[in-house]
Amino acid sequence: MAAAVHQKCRCSGGYDTFMAKFDPRFGDTIGTGVAPLRSLPILDLHSATGESAASVPKRQPGAVPAFRSYTLHENDRMPQPRALENIRVVDFSWVRAGPWATRWLGAFGAEIINVRSAKGLEIVKRLVAVSDLVIENFSSRVLRNWGLGYEALCEIKPDIVYVSMSGYGHTGRHHHYTTFGPVAQAASGLTYLSGLPGEPPAGWGWSYMDDTGGMYGAMCALTGLYHRNMTGQGQHIDLSQMVSSVPLNGPALLDFTVNGRGSRRPGYPPGNRAHWPGTPLVNNYRGPTVAPHNAYRTDPGGYNDWCVIVCHSDEEWQRLVQVMGAPSWAASAKFATVAGRLQHQEELDQGIEAWSITSGKYELTERCQAAGVRALPVQSAEDRVEHDPQLRHREMYLPIEHPALGMRKVQNAPFKLSETPAENRLPSPLIGQHTRQIVEDLLGYSHEELCAGFADGTFWPTKRPRFPYMEEMLR
Repeated sequence: MAAAVHQKCRCSGGYDTFMAKFDPRFGDTIGTGVAPLRSLPILDLHSATGESAASVPKRQPGAVPAFRSYTLHENDRMPQPRALENIRVVDFSWVRAGPWATRWLGAFGAEIINVRSAKGLEIVKRLVAVSDLVIENFSSRVLRNWGLGYEALCEIKPDIVYVSMSGYGHTGRHHHYTTFGPVAQAASGLTYLSGLPGEPPAGWGWSYMDDTGGMYGAMCALTGLYHRNMTGQGQHIDLSQMVSSVPLNGPALLDFTVNGRGSRRPGYPPGNRAHWPGTPLVNNYRGPTVAPHNAYRTDPGGYNDWCVIVCHSDEEWQRLVQVMGAPSWAASAKFATVAGRLQHQEELDQGIEAWSITSGKYELTERCQAAGVRALPVQSAEDRVEHDPQLRHREMYLPIEHPALGMRKVQNAPFKLSETPAENRLPSPLIGQHTRQIVEDLLGYSHEELCAGFADGTFWPTKRPRFPYMEEMLR
């Protein structure tokens, strides 16, 4: 149950995947992830802030949930309505990439109705009829086999905006392929370019394309809504996770098309250093190759005590020399130019680290920045959530009380809108928490029909015990 609650939170997601399994009910693949779709409830209504559009009144400016103390902050001064107020999204997405897209739509104020199964097909179609946007991240044939493809939904709602976020898109010979983020990275070429010289491809260490794909999904949804508002016409937006990875290879593409050189991993990227020892001294796609350019150990010398320092010019290097107290070794002529510092990079780094280890990474950052030297601390999750003053000022992590998980800090929207708030301020709902509001208040079914839907397994598996809040909604 904890996994299901976690997946539904639009503030952090599980590991997104486009892998699938065969289900004889639909004659094709359906997505698999935290739990099989057939064992999940059909409906749940929430925004990224956790508000139920059917039951929670509009928040007035300055009003806040009662579960945390309140101080006037930037977003709280922003007047209503929010940018996507009155936009309703039917959300078939699941695990990482899809929920990452609808999370941002919810932060902008959209109503997100999460559908976890195709059981109760007529109810789903009735829901589409009163919605603006449908978003899903299955392989290309799944929703079509459920009878919920774009053409079928256009018959219900001609101006519907339908965003598909599949691995390979809905056209082409590979459209039926199933993927997940790291697989898409590999096919796009990103994995090949990542790693240490002489070693196998390392990949990016996490499912980067799931989060990037989610941002693309939100962008596509906003574009489709704008087009509909301007023309009155909906459309099918076919987003491929693998293809959307390809533009991130831009420098490698230029190297091939302009210079005739194939993709190379040695020195691309080289890690913290601008130049990896033993590789050709060539531009590494990040601009001029310079030194110093590295992560340097700081006091007290623990696992995460590092500060990155970069000097892009001889002038910046001289500023760093003054910050370090003008040590005698730094006055050597071999360090006076970029070429010399690159040639003697090992000795240069040793000298800088002998100084950096004497101060904490935050103190070091302040001193360097005050002198015009590019330096920032290497931060862990704890550093970001608890210690970063800039993120604290920007309210990036706000405490939110969840009915099952208690008080937790949750990642907020990373952008500020001057006229409309974009924020996450209420917890994700419990699974199926808002089924009654959707079925009765929004779609107009009777309470008896709601109870019948629970009894026949439409809204909750008959063999799985119901939660207390479900029993309450059936009284």
